[in-house]
Amino acid sequence: MARRVLVAMSGGVDSSVVAHLLAAEGHEVLGVTMRLGNHDTVEPDADKPTCCGLDGIRDARRVAAQLDIPYYAVNYEQLFAEKVVDYFADEYLNGRTPNPCVMCNQELKFGKLLELADDIGADYVATGHYARIDCTPDGHNPAHGPGLTLRRARDASKDQTYVLFSMTQSQLSRTLFPLGDMTKDEVRDVAREMGLITAEKAESQDICFIPDDDYRRFLRERLPGAVEPGVIADADGREVGRHSGAANYTVGQRRGLGIAAAAPVYVTEIQAGANVVVVGSSDKLLRSACDVERVNWVAGEPPMSPVEATVKIRYRDDGAPAKVFPAEHGTARVDFVEPRRAITPGQAAVFYDGDLVLGGGWIGP
Repeated sequence: MARRVLVAMSGGVDSSVVAHLLAAEGHEVLGVTMRLGNHDTVEPDADKPTCCGLDGIRDARRVAAQLDIPYYAVNYEQLFAEKVVDYFADEYLNGRTPNPCVMCNQELKFGKLLELADDIGADYVATGHYARIDCTPDGHNPAHGPGLTLRRARDASKDQTYVLFSMTQSQLSRTLFPLGDMTKDEVRDVAREMGLITAEKAESQDICFIPDDDYRRFLRERLPGAVEPGVIADADGREVGRHSGAANYTVGQRRGLGIAAAAPVYVTEIQAGANVVVVGSSDKLLRSACDVERVNWVAGEPPMSPVEATVKIRYRDDGAPAKVFPAEHGTARVDFVEPRRAITPGQAAVFYDGDLVLGGGWIGP
């Protein structure tokens, strides 16, 4: 059955192919780009395009014209600044390492865009994420709850479910991921076959509002005076050096510490309130467990008992075996079978059962 589908078009090859595939299936496709504003003072690198920037709007508009579909650019600059950029800066100031892509998906792509879909009478929002939405034949999954499931993409190297763990059953029911069963090479082949102008376009960078990837410069310029020098201390509290601002460091960091030591030392803790960076040997980075906050269970409800899972603690992590203990007030405890290195507060911990995303949350201190 043909549906009205709002396609989030970033101006990249993935969302361009999504728009083509859905239009070819006979759906009424409307392309939309979120105008998020220029929050940085550095000119973007032409070889590292940003999603939703001016170049993205230009290319998305050209693709929409090629496909003969309506196209709109919607201004979400203020919301993006509040929900993503401010969050990003605040997390670093609080000694945590943020993940802005998760927050952007949560607040904008599957927040405001679904509201926009309601406003224009669209049945679905579609994006170029590499992920799959599925359900059991009877619509019920006895092991993990009723309804829809979120699963890893067929192309493991492109899987993006780590940044989608916050999706709810309601959001999944209104979302399409047409690229979930495709590889990146297959996507580019489709774009070439259709002559789309984005067919050879480079991948967008991770942090779209920091074109040069220098988050330390970004913090200095956005929050002048908020990042102050302080003490680098060992585990016993002895001063072993000075730092340029606690927000400039992250757990697991080795380079740029400026400490002369007989053996390599790493950042093991950031005490933001005291403006102290704690360092130690590599073994001090190992932890067997972590607490997770603001947990979302994709099934809609937490499991009734602890679950065995593979848990990823950062985007490029392969994941490791663990037992997840659901707790009160949207929290959980993760006990790993083997200690993990540099479990970083502020990053997401995402729970998997094979290719099934059980849920996830934010790693606490």
